[in-house]
Amino acid sequence: MKPVDVTGKVAVVTGSGRGLGYAYAAALARAGAAVVVNDVDAGAAEAAAKSLTEAGGRAVAEAVAVGTTEAAERLVARAVEEFGRLDVMVTNAGILRDRVLWKMTDDDFDAVIATHLRGTFTCARAAAVRMREQGEGGSLVLVGSPAGQRGNFGQTNYAAAKAGIAAMVRTWSMELARSAITVNAIVPVAATAMTETIPAFAPYVDALKQGRPLPDVLRKGEGFGTADDCAALVPFLASDAARGVTGQCVGIGGDRLALWSHPQEAAVAYADGGWTPESIAAVWDTSLGREPQSVGIPAPRIPEA
Repeated sequence: MKPVDVTGKVAVVTGSGRGLGYAYAAALARAGAAVVVNDVDAGAAEAAAKSLTEAGGRAVAEAVAVGTTEAAERLVARAVEEFGRLDVMVTNAGILRDRVLWKMTDDDFDAVIATHLRGTFTCARAAAVRMREQGEGGSLVLVGSPAGQRGNFGQTNYAAAKAGIAAMVRTWSMELARSAITVNAIVPVAATAMTETIPAFAPYVDALKQGRPLPDVLRKGEGFGTADDCAALVPFLASDAARGVTGQCVGIGGDRLALWSHPQEAAVAYADGGWTPESIAAVWDTSLGREPQSVGIPAPRIPEA
């Protein structure tokens, strides 16, 4: 099996001071890329960059909160100043402000949209500008979520942002194709601070912290594992091995790798001359309404001990 090698490539990974972001940065560094580690927490960014360099990689830290054009351009400029170019942008930075609709404030909504959706847009735009100037292609690896694919209770802001990111993947893959810039999303499922709050997962995440492995019912059945389990997809998507892969949302977690479908018409009905409210009501239960589409992230099916 030929190793995936990104030696000579330069990557920015936002929100990579810890957790999934750090796992992505470490995987890129191990595969040969130079990495700009970004985090809003300067201490976390510096510690992460130091860890990567001590392991034999090349990395620098840049502490800034993503969202603004200025922050995005600062990250791209740091990559160019330190390593001479930019080949890969991984837009991982994110926050949570979970509330049900009637309790969610404007600030709850705006903060998540600013970091996830606007942060992805500004960082991807700045990266695309630089990559097009270089004229040698590149890779945008956006970070989605099952919540963006199916919705999730209490996550209006987060789900909307992640659904928007999936739409950006499809749009930008078309716009950047002539520039040989691939655009894909990773849809990770892993033991993180967020999944630790899910009651069914909590005892397994706690056991994992104590060094006990996750059972197959989670690693295979739910596609749920560690942050490191999700990391391999990032250097693959950044490599020449994935030059023909673009416009895709790819799920990874535990032992599972999956391709998410794009939205498409699930059922169609026709009426000569067009529809009225009454004619829609008359046929709904026997046509389109026979198989309504499900919503939400399915509850984990974990057998009782």
